[in-house]
This record gives sequence, structure tokens and C-alpha cells, in this order.
Amino acid sequence: MTRQPVTAAGVGEALEAFRDTTPLVQCLTNIVVAQWTANLLLAAGAAPAMVDNPHEAGEFARIAGGVLVNLGTPYDDTTDGMRLAAAAAADAGTPWVLDPVAAGGLRWRTELAIELLGASSPTIVRGNASEILALAGGAGGKGVDATDSPEEAAEVARAVALDNRTVVAVSGPTDHLTDGDRMVLVSNGHEWLTRVTGVGCSLGALMAGFAAAVDDPLLAATAATAMLTVSADHAVLTTRGPGGFATALLDELSLLTPETLAAEVKLG
Repeated sequence: MTRQPVTAAGVGEALEAFRDTTPLVQCLTNIVVAQWTANLLLAAGAAPAMVDNPHEAGEFARIAGGVLVNLGTPYDDTTDGMRLAAAAAADAGTPWVLDPVAAGGLRWRTELAIELLGASSPTIVRGNASEILALAGGAGGKGVDATDSPEEAAEVARAVALDNRTVVAVSGPTDHLTDGDRMVLVSNGHEWLTRVTGVGCSLGALMAGFAAAVDDPLLAATAATAMLTVSADHAVLTTRGPGGFATALLDELSLLTPETLAAEVKLG
């Protein structure tokens, strides 16, 4: 099926659908960012559920609107929950997002990321450039930080998207998002987004929420990225540093309107 181009108007409409849906987002995420992720989802207009144990993760993935699987701090029991949630989401048609945190740098988590990517066909894969390159055999970055640029990862992202029938979102100063055919660039945001722990991880959860509200995964990933980065553009105007910026970012996410988002998103 041929998809329509992603437009600023479509991004605004996606936010309206997201708010109307109030998606229930199951977050199997890392211990560093769980509270921040929940707060960010609430501020944006979604409902978070941090259900990650193997007894309930698969069952919950069948009733959630969207699912995030984030590999930031993997443990044996939570990775079992991730496998079950991803498989159940794929079986039930629940959109789910894979965030392969620090893939490439450590063997076990890299193997787990590649396993999940191949086994359960995520709706969206979100990561920095080095993490996305690692899924195709690259060396990875410096811990959770990228040592490659989104521009360097763009063609690999296209290949990963085509090979796995997914959308790949590469975060950076200019975000690159692709379904293998279409490529969308988002150029909003501020460097302080990299100075608050968990912003990127929470973006994956936001993408899962948007994927529950709109049926085009590339639009969902783009709209989530735009919502976060346009809100960041607003937050920096009233704050002096990363601490105040983090609080202001939550406020701006809650205040952002579809009309403002459509007017201010910088798409390429």
C-alpha cells in the first residue's frame, strides 16, 4: 500500500487523534527513566502502565494501546517479560516500539535487540545513530551516547526498515525517520534534550502512544518526535538550564495544541 507524504498538517491531526484516544502505553523500560517516562506520557495526554514482569507482560500487551520495549537496564526477568510482551503485541496487532539502548557496545543486549527485531516485527525502532548501525552489525556508540550522526546512519536505517518491515527513527540534532521508502527529517529541538536523563527513552513511549492513535507508523513516529522537540523549543524560552528545562518540558507538552504543532514543526 502506498502511503501519503508526512505533512505538518498531518502531524497536527495526529496530535488531535492522540489526545482523543488517550492511549494506554505499556512501558517495559529501564530503572533510570521509569518515573520520568510515566510523567512525560501523562503530560502529553497518554496513560502509562509500567507492567514489565513475565507473569503479566504478555497478557497486558494484548490490551494495551501501544507497547514500549526499552533495553536500557535489562535483567533476566524483565527481558523474559520483554520477549513475552513483544510476541503478544505482534500476535494481537498491538503496535510496539523497540529501543535498543546501547546496542553494539555490549554483546548480550545487542543479541537481545537483534532477536526481538527479527522475532516480533516491531512497529517502530527508535534509537540514536550508533544504536541503529549496531542492529546492522556496527560497533555501537559510547555507552548510551552516539558516536555517529543520523546522516551517517540514514541509508542503514532505510535498509533495516525494509528488511524488517518497520519504521526506523534515528534521533539526533536533525531526526531522520524512515519506513524504507519515505524519509522524514525533523529539525526542531534544543541541546538541553540531551542533558535530561530519559528524554530519548521517553520518546519511544510517546511513539508507542501515537502508533495506537494513527494507522501510519511513520506519521506516528514523526508526530511524537515533533511533539517532544517543539515542546522543547518552547521550554527553553523560560528556563536557565537543564533542571528548569525538564520541568518546563512537561508543562509545554501538556499545553501544546495541534495547531501550534502543525505551524512550528520543521519537516524536511
